[in-house]
Amino acid sequence: MKGKRYTEEQIVRILGEVSSGRSIAETARQYSVSEGTIYRWRKKFGGMEISEVRRLKELEAENARLRRIVAQQAMDNDALKELLRGKW
Repeated sequence: MKGKRYTEEQIVRILGEVSSGRSIAETARQYSVSEGTIYRWRKKFGGMEISEVRRLKELEAENARLRRIVAQQAMDNDALKELLRGKW
């Protein structure tokens, strides 16, 4: 069974309900998620505003892009080293 997928903005709003005094169990039932999911969300997004979450998402995407670039350059360097050694 595939669950619902909430955006980061929706998660921040849900966590806002919890921080305003609503119980985690009640909130979890309303949004059909487990209490563990809300705790995990709170660990990752707790205290963040929507703009901060958007910025975090941008930074994670940029970090992933840069990691791919570095990995590709490392592979290129290894290939060139092998070529210079004459092991082709």
